[in-house]
Amino acid sequence: MGQATKVLQLFKTLHRTRQRVFKNDTRALEAARIKINEEFKSNKSETSPKKIEELIKIASDVELLLRTSVIQAIHTDHNTLNTPFQQANHYTTTTIDFKLSIIKCSNFM
Repeated sequence: MGQATKVLQLFKTLHRTRQRVFKNDTRALEAARIKINEEFKSNKSETSPKKIEELIKIASDVELLLRTSVIQAIHTDHNTLNTPFQQANHYTTTTIDFKLSIIKCSNFM
């Protein structure tokens, strides 16, 4: 597969991932759309095959990160987030204790 084809395929994949990850969040959908388009447009004239491969790797990593690490939640109470998790074509709602989440997240920093 040529580099131009890889770039186009990755561009489309990032937009599909954006639509799944930020479903029902119009602000995040629009911000991600603008950012993806800006990044690809700013590198449109790149001609170095090595640099293009680096950019492809970065974009692939971003897509993987979006797909596997982003969780949308609704802040419902002072210390509570409701998170819809998709399981086998239906959604279940899980409540997360916000304090516990912050403690777990701070361990990774």
